[in-house]
Amino acid sequence: MFMMTILICEALVVLFAGTVANGLDLAPSRAVWLATIGLMMLAFVAAGLSRGPAGVWVGWLVQAVLVAISFAVPMMWVLALVFVALWIASLRVGARIDRERAERDAAAVH
Repeated sequence: MFMMTILICEALVVLFAGTVANGLDLAPSRAVWLATIGLMMLAFVAAGLSRGPAGVWVGWLVQAVLVAISFAVPMMWVLALVFVALWIASLRVGARIDRERAERDAAAVH
């Protein structure tokens, strides 16, 4: 659930960043919107798959694409670093929450 939340938030922030990049004429408008919509769709797919291992891999792909875009749009570095850190935190905290929930459920059964 935590991974899904991070990915959905990331998709929305990418939309806002795409709007800013388009307004600043950092690249041709078509390229900006194709990259923005593509990354948003990828983040939504990862969020949808987040209950399984495929979602983690697609989530890592989202992070890699965001970092790659940062090379073309240097202002995106801060955004990329924040979301990579949030992604790593969601993996660690999410795993801990899942483990604790499983332990609590196992204890309730006995």
